[in-house]
Amino acid sequence: MQKEFLNPSLRHEEQRALKWFLIMFYLISVLYDLFFYFFYKTYVYNLEPGLPGFGYIYYLLLFALIPVVILLSKKVKLSSIKYVFIVAYLVLSTMNDAVYYLGSDIEYQTGNVVEIFIVLFTPLFVNKNFFNFVFIGMIIKYVVIGLLMQSSTVLLPLVLYLFLSGVAYVLLKRFQAYLQAYKNSYDEQLRGIVKGVIATIELKDPYTRGHSERVAQYARILAIATGKYNEDELNSFHYACLLHDVGKVNIPDQILMKPGRLSCDEFEVIKTHPVVGVEAVRKVQGLDQSLDVIKSHHERWDGKGYPDQLKGEEISQLARIVSIADAFDAMTSSRSYRSALPVKEAYNRIIDGKGTQFDPELVELFKKVYPDWEEFHKNYDWSISLHYQQN
Repeated sequence: MQKEFLNPSLRHEEQRALKWFLIMFYLISVLYDLFFYFFYKTYVYNLEPGLPGFGYIYYLLLFALIPVVILLSKKVKLSSIKYVFIVAYLVLSTMNDAVYYLGSDIEYQTGNVVEIFIVLFTPLFVNKNFFNFVFIGMIIKYVVIGLLMQSSTVLLPLVLYLFLSGVAYVLLKRFQAYLQAYKNSYDEQLRGIVKGVIATIELKDPYTRGHSERVAQYARILAIATGKYNEDELNSFHYACLLHDVGKVNIPDQILMKPGRLSCDEFEVIKTHPVVGVEAVRKVQGLDQSLDVIKSHHERWDGKGYPDQLKGEEISQLARIVSIADAFDAMTSSRSYRSALPVKEAYNRIIDGKGTQFDPELVELFKKVYPDWEEFHKNYDWSISLHYQQN
């Protein structure tokens, strides 16, 4: 899964926060310096107006960052832009202060209200890592300037900055608390929707009762073993697993519950459920990351699956994980047309499918996690599932 703002709403909000951050940064920086170095300096201090240090070059370089920001925006590297911008600002402002104050008798004055803005605006990104990055970066800037100047005059702006950082940190924690409360509420609603859909599927096909939950548990264990997914991605994946068979609501009962072998035409109807499932959840916000899993969990490594005959790594890894979990649970649970197979036989059939039906690397991981699958299967409450009954 991509880690760069999977949810379009989050990406949009990040773009808005970043846009306003940059607009306000340049606006405050330019207006303050024009006022302080051209008006205040001239009419209050009776000094020649002009920017300090290599101020004009500093602004030239600062505005040169705008094309970089636009380029990164087009490549959707939103999380990188604010870090790149802060690093550039800290480096340029440190160099500018060093050039202006080193070798002169002028007392150090930070004179940069834009840094107050940066500190207080940081919580709006609701990102603790970014807050820590800015906090440490600002401290390093003042420490470097203090060492270069061999002066303790940097302590005043540093203390002020520490105080403002404390205020910003409180704001950040409150924003995070509100966001987490909203997320928990949304997750509860989404969980209710998913459970309702699963209940509908199980009403149509009672023999698959509990199937989605078991597949989700098996798949989560295997996904964790890959070491590629964080907790949020695993939670999103969990919903995808629960909904992998949602398209079966469109399958006629006489086909879904048929006790014997399906005809070719009937199997063609069964094969429509991945595409139907995708269409069913496509517009549900929060479930958009489930689409690949729902559509491709019946694809095969050798390209002989359905609905798109995808082959090898053309199939998303999460769909390949669900493919193994789905097959294992299908074999080890009773269906309307057969009784459950022993878990050891299901294990051997998964191994036999290596390189044909299943991803070879994932089959090797399956061997390692199989004891956990076996333990889960053993402790599962099978009383909720129907058993195969011969006619």
